[in-house]
Amino acid sequence: MPSRLVAAISVSVDGVLQAPMLRDEDLSNGFTQGGWMAAYADKEFETEMAAAFENVGAMLLGHKTYDILAAYWPKQEEPGAEQLNRMRKYVSTRREFEATWENTELLVGDAATTVAELKARTDGTILVQGSSDLLRTLQKAALVDEYRLFVFPIVLGTGKRVFGDGTATAGLELVRSSSTSSGILCSVYKYAGSPRAAQ
Repeated sequence: MPSRLVAAISVSVDGVLQAPMLRDEDLSNGFTQGGWMAAYADKEFETEMAAAFENVGAMLLGHKTYDILAAYWPKQEEPGAEQLNRMRKYVSTRREFEATWENTELLVGDAATTVAELKARTDGTILVQGSSDLLRTLQKAALVDEYRLFVFPIVLGTGKRVFGDGTATAGLELVRSSSTSSGILCSVYKYAGSPRAAQ
């Protein structure tokens, strides 16, 4: 049975997912509002994120997101660090590079092709985090089976968006939804094929 691809995404109300954790995480296109999730990340959000990683066998990352996480997590001792460091990691990349984070495999080439092949040759759940360009490619190729959206109560006005221009149409089925005391909306959507036609 092929793997399921689950995208876990922290976004602002206006759909921005750029640089949620650190101020200098991603400064591309002049983005200056990095680290926007910190003020809202409460215990309930941490519980939801932990649930997103339950029964996950591997992570799929774009090259830039891999570099950010690989520079941070191997040095950490906080809860979850050991699990992330041991977990199998796949990196979608257009070119070969030396991957130093343990248990990393490079998927070199066209992401739609290499990730489809990855899903076919593995089983279990693969989690995609961040990686806006990669996510857009996977969404267009209908390779994402489930979206876990964590919508933070903030409007950023600019930045890379999870469903920006060029996103493919898709139908989604709401599996569950809840909110945290700081106002984060946590929703799980299952890919449901083509959207329903307008009446």
